[in-house]
Amino acid sequence: MRVQVAVVGGGPVGLLIAAELAAFGVDTVVLEARDDVSEQPKATTLHARAVQCLARRGRLPEGGFGGSVSGSFGGASGGCFAGGSSAADFHFAGVPGLVITVPEGEPVPILKCPQAELERLFERQARAAGARVLRGHAVTGLVEEPDAVVVTAAGPAGPVSCIAQYVVGADGARSLVRELAGIASDTYPATVSALAGQARLVDPGALSPGWHRTPRGWLAAKPDADGSLHLRTLDCAGAQGERGAAPTPEELEREVSRIAGRDIRLAEPRWLSRFSDFTRLARRFRAGRILLAGDAAHVHFPIGGQGLSTGVLDAVNLGWKLALTVRGEAGAELLDSYDRERRPAARRVIENTRAQLGLMRPVPEGDEVARMLGAVLADGGGEGLAGMVSGQDTVYERWVGSADAVRSRGGEGTFLANARLHTGGHRGGAETDLIGMLRGGGPVLLVLGGSVPDLYEELVRPWGGTVRVVRARAAAAVPYGAVLVRPDGYVGWAEAEGGGGGEGLREALAAYFGARCGELAVVGRPPYLRDSFG
Repeated sequence: MRVQVAVVGGGPVGLLIAAELAAFGVDTVVLEARDDVSEQPKATTLHARAVQCLARRGRLPEGGFGGSVSGSFGGASGGCFAGGSSAADFHFAGVPGLVITVPEGEPVPILKCPQAELERLFERQARAAGARVLRGHAVTGLVEEPDAVVVTAAGPAGPVSCIAQYVVGADGARSLVRELAGIASDTYPATVSALAGQARLVDPGALSPGWHRTPRGWLAAKPDADGSLHLRTLDCAGAQGERGAAPTPEELEREVSRIAGRDIRLAEPRWLSRFSDFTRLARRFRAGRILLAGDAAHVHFPIGGQGLSTGVLDAVNLGWKLALTVRGEAGAELLDSYDRERRPAARRVIENTRAQLGLMRPVPEGDEVARMLGAVLADGGGEGLAGMVSGQDTVYERWVGSADAVRSRGGEGTFLANARLHTGGHRGGAETDLIGMLRGGGPVLLVLGGSVPDLYEELVRPWGGTVRVVRARAAAAVPYGAVLVRPDGYVGWAEAEGGGGGEGLREALAAYFGARCGELAVVGRPPYLRDSFG
């Protein structure tokens, strides 16, 4: 089997990458050892920046997950967006009071969705776009050759050999791809022990929902729709001796009771598992033709629900870059920028989760620390923490262009907030917004206000098969006269209204999408560039 990209791992990150690649016309196969989606409760939280990027990629379902997605100004963004700014209550280190907000027109700041439902959604999207998802195929070997990677797997009908131009390892914390590629990691050993499971309380009043801190550890209890509780325990006294041993129902009940300081009887326990604060960060996310994403690249203590969001942001960052590389439409540095941008972001998540665990450890002054932190959050002092946890403070390294050009323009690497737009063109224009304009497509040069569209169209002409130029008027202030918007919603190049006349644009286009000689006649555009905006 010959493909352009083989994705190892059919969790939400691997399936999202496959959906993105296939949507750009890349021949993609997913190799997944499991026969079906696991129903075991795992991650349920998608934070603001991940939700915003998924909206721009057209990856959120119409109507949301149970109608839970709101935001956007309507227009072409899809029926699941209902308008209005929003905020959501969250916590930091188990202390309530953290408020996460998003700008007007953006989807909800926190989207709750079971990981299994997200996997099924991304798998449907991947298959609909043409990707092949081969379940029951456990990867057994991987060898990188000069111009390809050979992946072997054990499938239901016997051994399978797959020759791919690139391989993405999205195969979880114990990644075989990472191991076989020889990618080293920086790690922190486990120092705490924790249990997770779902059960009913024999006495419904024995444990209230929420976070419970005691001198013996932490309990988190989250109600499920069927009346049971998702339970998490944390014991900071030390790491578990037998990490691989399956916990028993009796062990979960004993630990819940011990931490609570009273007998709590559990019924119908299921989905029992262990976890810890073992932490890993791969020293590189790319090794030649092999790339890592999600838990294969980074693992951290699961506080604050940041793991799934970090993996999703890996996927939307890597998908379009790898697609354009395979298509021959990328600059030499574009694929390397995946490591430059996402590895520091993963490091920040590791740092903040380790800091949160530090605040949760039992110390004599713990109650005072919790009360003080709660007061600060309640008084609105958690804005910086909210930006960090939600990913909305992430600014990518400005790796494009010279230092002088970067200083003169600014904006590169920041996220462009949603805005109402009236687009021009030969069809008379249309009302939309930034989310609708980007939805599932490729990079866009957005020309706004008093700028001269013909100038920018001429500058972009050599990249006309890759970059779409959209003339628009913004209903509210957008801080640019022209801006190159990447498919993930981040700014690739920008200049203020009336300034520069496109200075540095060709340099940025060449860095992102490769140097183009002369003016290339564009016979037709790829399907993902076809739109109604002229």
